[in-house]
Amino acid sequence: MSTWGGPVDVTLTGGRVVTPDGVLEQGWVAVRDGRIAAVGEGVAPDGPTTDVNNSWLVPGFVDIHCHGGGGEAFTSADPARVIKAANAHRRHGTTTLLASLVSRPIPELADQVKALTELVQDNVVAGIHLEGPFLSAARCGAHDPAILCPPDRASIDKLLDAGNAGNAGNSGTNTNTVRMITIAPELEHGVDAVRHLVGNGVLAAIGHTDATEAQIRPAVEAGATVATHLFNGMRPLHHREPGPIGALLDDERVTVELICDLVHLHPTAVRLAARHAGLNRTVLVTDAIAAAGVGDGVYDVGGLEVRVVDGVPTLAGGAALAGSTLTMDAAFRNAVHSCGLTIQEAVHATSTRPARLLGLQDETGELRAGLAADIVVLDADLKPREVMFRGAWVKD
Repeated sequence: MSTWGGPVDVTLTGGRVVTPDGVLEQGWVAVRDGRIAAVGEGVAPDGPTTDVNNSWLVPGFVDIHCHGGGGEAFTSADPARVIKAANAHRRHGTTTLLASLVSRPIPELADQVKALTELVQDNVVAGIHLEGPFLSAARCGAHDPAILCPPDRASIDKLLDAGNAGNAGNSGTNTNTVRMITIAPELEHGVDAVRHLVGNGVLAAIGHTDATEAQIRPAVEAGATVATHLFNGMRPLHHREPGPIGALLDDERVTVELICDLVHLHPTAVRLAARHAGLNRTVLVTDAIAAAGVGDGVYDVGGLEVRVVDGVPTLAGGAALAGSTLTMDAAFRNAVHSCGLTIQEAVHATSTRPARLLGLQDETGELRAGLAADIVVLDADLKPREVMFRGAWVKD
């Protein structure tokens, strides 16, 4: 990883530390052997210290929906390119992320899963999210409609087999590197597929769907617990047909992803959804493509040409959004400065809740003793000054 000097033993002092119990205005975080040894307020323990000068100290961000960054996509079979993509986000505070893959033919997708498996085991990424190909052609967005297909058992098992290559390092109790699969439940075999995924310890997400509310409900009953980028790639909310947005937002069992780039969603939409879903169901994601951290240009996303202009990716020749150029620190700032979330709510949506969703609550997602020393130092404008990953400072 792109770190500087390896893990350090240090106590970060003079910070506004966001803990599960509140903000410590003159707090400190003691880091020893790559983990958080203690968190407190006032006099720091003996040992080397670094004064963060009243900066915010928040847990490292956890992004469960990210396709790439730094000019590289997670579809690459070259480990160095995948590491470059992960590092691009790590420099912006994301210390844990799922590598999201877009729709491709099943054999090709299985090969991509296999290529990522060793990097999951090495903790470069925390697992794999398959966004397709089991999606609705009517709501395909930046997925090639010619590739989309129903989620039959044989196809799902081929993908799960590709990811079932041993214990996936930091992936909790599930040993499969595939952690989440997005499905349009109205497709043939859709609800059965949800049930099969859940039975195999894989998160079943609902997205890119043209389903009615009546078609969404059975999938949630079968165990679907995530709404893939709520509002986007879905039948719109209507007062006589709530569709997937109404059904997923209203169900207490479902965690909702929100792309907080202020392009995919208006601030009012973010605020309404976050307020209704609450702390335990709101997760901010980037849905970032290779262009994140690079800039405008032409990119390939799942075999489709995507043009990025003024930081907004769209399919060439059309207006359909094709992911984002968002990083999680920007999502955090947008949530606070534009959408009305408090600092603590933003921490919960960018760290605590996604970590719990992945079963990593005993490893990351909060600033408390015993967890990995994944820490972001934010200045007064909520921009990262420093990032610590497993007790080591992240540098270019």
